[in-house]
Amino acid sequence: MRMIVIFALISLFGTSCTINKDLLFQSAPNFEYSKISKISVSDYKIAPNDELSIQLYPNGGERLLSVSTGITADDKNNILNQSRVLITYRVKPSGMVELPEIGEIEIAGLTLEEAEFRIESAYSENYHDPYILLNVTNNRVLVFPGEAGQASVITLENKNTTVLEALALAGGVRSRGISSKIKLIRSTPEGREVYLLDLSTIQGLENASLIVQANDIIYVSSNPEIASGYLTQITPIVSVFSSLSLLYAVIVGLR
Repeated sequence: MRMIVIFALISLFGTSCTINKDLLFQSAPNFEYSKISKISVSDYKIAPNDELSIQLYPNGGERLLSVSTGITADDKNNILNQSRVLITYRVKPSGMVELPEIGEIEIAGLTLEEAEFRIESAYSENYHDPYILLNVTNNRVLVFPGEAGQASVITLENKNTTVLEALALAGGVRSRGISSKIKLIRSTPEGREVYLLDLSTIQGLENASLIVQANDIIYVSSNPEIASGYLTQITPIVSVFSSLSLLYAVIVGLR
């Protein structure tokens, strides 16, 4: 019987080491967060492995309005998207993208506006006054809403997507989430910055209106599930312990 009790105690101790192991991005009590007042929104710069949609219109894009209204007679004026099927071009690890007729052109590290100008210049040898529309189709934000297994990858279709909109697209803050402790993790030229947002009060609307950028991480801190975690972990142990106790009682009774 003593061995059974020792086994149970060891099992309970080992179980305590596995509670709430699903929590991510935990910070030390004295962790210094970046100041929200210094957060800035900069133009996105194209990076390797970005997927780009590129539309080319000659003659300064004079037929662009007609094409956007669905008049198929003018489809020929969109040189790079004549089929109306979205075609994407991947930026290679070298920073180059290969485009029809002009071949490879380096655009990594450029803003969308700078890249449009460079591509227009490259196509100007083949077309009169080319007009380029360029978009990154795989810009996304990772949202962890405060509950294990509920993370979402949000594609940024709107360049002015806010923190609140990103959370809404992910289903909002979950039951375990702490709305007063939301971390916005962002990569900047100076390194990775971590901002602490409090959306638990109406004053938090200012933080909720922050514009997210590609590759941001929004992490809603979670309340530890100590009681239910222990219950989930020890239920199988209690079952084994009960079976062993019953077996022990039967053996003793047969003596």
